[in-house]
Amino acid sequence: MTHAKPPTTRPLTGLRVLDLATLFAGPLAATMLGDFGAEVIKVEHPSRPDPSRGHGPSKDGVGLWWKLLGRNKRTMTLDLSTPGGRETLLRLAATADVIVENFRPGTLEKWDLGWQELSEANPRLVLTRVTGFGQFGPYARRPGFGTLAEAMSGFAAVTGEPGGPPTLPPFGLADSIAGLATAYAVLTALAARERTGRGQVVDMAIIEPILTVLGPQPLWYDQLGFVQPRAGNRSTNNAPRNTYRTADGHWVAVSTSAQSIAERVLRLVGRPELIAEPWFASGTERAAHADVLDEAVGGWIARHTRAEVIEAFEKAEAAIAPIQDVRDVMTDPQYAALDTLTTVEDPELGPLRMQNVLFRLSETPGAISWAGRPHGADTDAVLAELGLTEREITTLRKEGAL
Repeated sequence: MTHAKPPTTRPLTGLRVLDLATLFAGPLAATMLGDFGAEVIKVEHPSRPDPSRGHGPSKDGVGLWWKLLGRNKRTMTLDLSTPGGRETLLRLAATADVIVENFRPGTLEKWDLGWQELSEANPRLVLTRVTGFGQFGPYARRPGFGTLAEAMSGFAAVTGEPGGPPTLPPFGLADSIAGLATAYAVLTALAARERTGRGQVVDMAIIEPILTVLGPQPLWYDQLGFVQPRAGNRSTNNAPRNTYRTADGHWVAVSTSAQSIAERVLRLVGRPELIAEPWFASGTERAAHADVLDEAVGGWIARHTRAEVIEAFEKAEAAIAPIQDVRDVMTDPQYAALDTLTTVEDPELGPLRMQNVLFRLSETPGAISWAGRPHGADTDAVLAELGLTEREITTLRKEGAL
């Protein structure tokens, strides 16, 4: 599906967001707001653009990650450390609802652009501060990246094979989770503004949302002294739960989080006698007997092709999925039905396939209006809308503020 100009019925239409952040968590939150109608203005340094423009593969010199992260954003340049840049940002802030930034704590204050100055310019502003460790505490001023959050939170400690090293994810997991959480935080602060009439500061530490999605590990340790071990693809909470190789060399994943599903799987693979074992009635006890269950399930799957395995599991109403790489994802019929990977026309690169907006709304859907635009493409237009004359814009450019 190719997307044209967004309808005015998008739910966040009328909201103005200034995206001052770089790399992933903060900018991703702004992207999600833009997907549902917010006007997002990406503010980048004149000579040091968002590094995501250069992350990963590029085509014809154009960074592809930026095309995704920068979608639905207008782009302008501004050096906030210059007098003209500072003054221009304050003028922009007076027109905005939200600012998203991820400078180290104290950086905006060093430029006299802290909460005091920004809230004076606009008492209804929501200042969203996304950092590795938060705005205070012993680590606050350390450089912070998602990798550090994946390490600190306990994620890496429980990921990997038993006896093997802790394992980090091969993508921006903590940043992405923080981006989701930041979008939620912004909307929560805006809802509060509807009642109070005042903006506020959102303090998002990347080390925190990933800890939330790790589940009850702190509670388990607090109450039982239990430390979850690395278990590879197995689970400490249920079995069979693993990846299994099919006869034609493919892989599938099986989950049995529900007792009824576990029973269906064992009947399907011809081992119903295991269901009668006293330990089979508990997910935790089944996990303690994972060797027996993996042998039963893995042995059966190894004698059948992937197509045969998936068909049999679906007929038995048991839970299974193929292990897919991106090539499979691009042609998967369920993703196709949902338009999860949609097509966006781009003036630089032509048609681009990328992830669609995050969810579907029946009455006020989101949309992708354009992919990430070139560095500073909308600078003059944004400043002209702000009321700056051509002479003022030229002066700012000569000063190095643009």
